Amino acid sequence: MAKEPQKLQETEYGEILRQAVAVINETRINIARQLNASENTAYWKIGKLLHERKLESKHGNAVVRRLSIDLKERFPDMGLSPRNLWDMKKFYERFSLSAPKVQQAVALLPWGHILLLMRSVTDDDDRALFYATECVSKGWPRDMLVTAVQMQMYEHVVLSNPANNFEKTLPENQVAFANETFRSSYNLGFLSVTDSLEEIELEKKLVEKVKQFLLELGKGFAFIGNQHVLEYNGKTRKVDMLFFNRHLKSLVAIDLKIGEFKPEYVGKMNYYLSLLDRLERNEDENRSIGIILCATKDSVEVELSLDGIDKPIGVADYQLLLPKAELQKVLTDEIKSFNAEQKRGPKKMVIEK
Repeated sequence: MAKEPQKLQETEYGEILRQAVAVINETRINIARQLNASENTAYWKIGKLLHERKLESKHGNAVVRRLSIDLKERFPDMGLSPRNLWDMKKFYERFSLSAPKVQQAVALLPWGHILLLMRSVTDDDDRALFYATECVSKGWPRDMLVTAVQMQMYEHVVLSNPANNFEKTLPENQVAFANETFRSSYNLGFLSVTDSLEEIELEKKLVEKVKQFLLELGKGFAFIGNQHVLEYNGKTRKVDMLFFNRHLKSLVAIDLKIGEFKPEYVGKMNYYLSLLDRLERNEDENRSIGIILCATKDSVEVELSLDGIDKPIGVADYQLLLPKAELQKVLTDEIKSFNAEQKRGPKKMVIEK
């Protein structure tokens, strides 16, 4: 009698499924890259042809229109409109003098990405190489490329050294966006603080002006609440401020500190993130992210404190006290804003951007 096959544990099956999905996704990506490269080679050569024939918009429109009609009759699925033909010429002219590594990276992009890159990154090959490489390696769709360029990701990721462990704890396709989303320093001058205050007072002021705080945090943040309660194993913990970021699809816990950064803050945040991931993170959401917001920080101490931590945590400092002249401007703006609100009448406050 044949033995009954041994049943796989759920975790074992999950690992088999994960690896199979990864193989299929990798194969599809490689096929897409090959197709893009082949199509872009044709576009490059057509662009080179138009360039060498010295066709310009003033005297070459009739030729390009006629060429478009004849080519579309033979190749109806290739997108050979007059506008696209002119874009092929621009494509060749933009990258013909670029280094081979830039040309190779750009050639792997979908045509729509290339057009966007030519419009938004005009003559800086370093930036073009960065965005092209990110698109290829992480499979960015066009809207993510648009967002990355608008958020100046190259300037912030390549030209800065963020105080976090995101590169070691987040998936590759999230690291760059997380580094751009979370700054190393925040300006909380809108709180109009002139004297020292306790952490609970700082939190209260941020909650009162959460709209301004959301603007300072950046795009995609929604405020969930302050002193957010986490109950587990008969014990209760409270997160100072809890947000959700729509772009990262992650819960974001912020721990407020009125003084300088201390290594023990990392352990506390690590514990909070474990509770959030276990109790509140949905299946379709990414890992929760923690930000420790301190008055000052030492970069070396931060780096040593985050070493070996497996939860994504960043440390940022903030500017709080305002010079008298700047404070007067803030107060004046607040009064004007209040008077304008009074004239418009009551309005429902929106805290999600």
